[in-house]
Amino acid sequence: MNIAFRLLILLCGLASVTGSEFRAGAAAVNITPPIGTPLAGYYYERGAEGTHDELHAKALVIEQDGSKAAMVVCDLLTIPRGVIQEAREQITKSTGLKGENVMISATHTHTGPILGDGLARAASLGGDSDLVSAYTRKLPSLIAESVRLAEAKLAPSRTFAAIGREDGISHNRRYFMKTGTVSWNPGKLNTNIVRAAGPIDPDVGVIYFESAERTPSPQPSPPRGRGSGEGAAIYLNFAMHPDTAGGKEFSADYPYWLARGLSEYKGTNLLTIFANGTCGNINHVDVNWADPQKGQTESARLGTILAGAVMRAFPRLQPIQTSAPRVRSEIVKIPLPQVTPEDIENARSIAKRAQGAQSKEPAFLERVNAFKVLDVAAREGKPHELEVQVIALGDELAWVSLPGEIFVELGLAIKKASPFRYTMIAELANGAIGYIPNREAYPQGNYEVVSSRCAEGSGELLVEAALRLLRQAHRGQ
Repeated sequence: MNIAFRLLILLCGLASVTGSEFRAGAAAVNITPPIGTPLAGYYYERGAEGTHDELHAKALVIEQDGSKAAMVVCDLLTIPRGVIQEAREQITKSTGLKGENVMISATHTHTGPILGDGLARAASLGGDSDLVSAYTRKLPSLIAESVRLAEAKLAPSRTFAAIGREDGISHNRRYFMKTGTVSWNPGKLNTNIVRAAGPIDPDVGVIYFESAERTPSPQPSPPRGRGSGEGAAIYLNFAMHPDTAGGKEFSADYPYWLARGLSEYKGTNLLTIFANGTCGNINHVDVNWADPQKGQTESARLGTILAGAVMRAFPRLQPIQTSAPRVRSEIVKIPLPQVTPEDIENARSIAKRAQGAQSKEPAFLERVNAFKVLDVAAREGKPHELEVQVIALGDELAWVSLPGEIFVELGLAIKKASPFRYTMIAELANGAIGYIPNREAYPQGNYEVVSSRCAEGSGELLVEAALRLLRQAHRGQ
């Protein structure tokens, strides 16, 4: 083996500074529930009448120097903390991984099943039905199986990373209006809109894992064209609500079309793992475009455009020098919003009306606030205990978990201050407590703030924890 060839392998991340081998493995498990299972995502009940595309738990396992970690992404709206804990326990028993070294997140598809989480909103939409209860009990074993299969596929791999850009399909859905208020999804071509109330995150994080058994090319970048996906996996990170497909069929929404487009380019053996970024206030609706944007046709358009952004990033993929995965986590105590006895009494009345016990339907935000108040009251003053986790691979690449629908401003703050060149943020990871706005959004009000189960400043506490962990992992502490 000549010197140039050895240097190329080193650059491609096959070996760390100690010369040990980096390995990766990826696998998917079908997690599609039975037809008839209630669908999640909205404030009205709807049972699944079919399957447009199957839902999956997709796992990526990484290993070096005997240290292993994993990222699992599920085509679900959210994943309750209890399911995460049970899945981790089963992973510990059935694999060579420690459960605490696994990051488990949801894509936030609005055409996945409701899960039994014990909260008021889910219960009102069929969350305590036999179908949902049985599926929720089964889900941890399916997640654990995806990790077991991915671990079984561990093989020498090279790692590449790039940050692509796509700023034409995602939009901040909160707007300053001429009335001086902030509106949420104010409607297309609304002449009262002044401007968006916040930014988007146009970054398309691309992490590509390629089998090291393939003969390296003269350039240290992944090959192009069909058939090159053999032994490969790609982890993608982009911030935008998957709330496009609608209807009454199970679907992964636009991430399905994204994966399909990349498979057509890279080969059917490529496993695409999509983790949603901080998109609590980001969706696909272009208020300056009159055309409707709902259904699988729109999902396909969005997924195809995003696949194009990934393909445009391929020539810029850079090799990552790996080392043993470093995992850090912290439990952050998050304060509750204040609710009064009068709030609780009123919320109970509204919840009864929402369930049809009385003839007058509550207004949308009345219903949203009622479910929030009931969930907060049920905690009896006990703060949320939320996990923030970091998994670092070398000195350039790290994954961050955040347990809710996080406002984009908070994710951008983490990326800006992160010591890692490539920082992937998976929201709705390792648990979920609904919307977590940034501090500035609270006095502005409207849907996400009304819905939030945490007090003002909670998001900033998560940012501080994430940055602490990123710095510790970067220094190897």
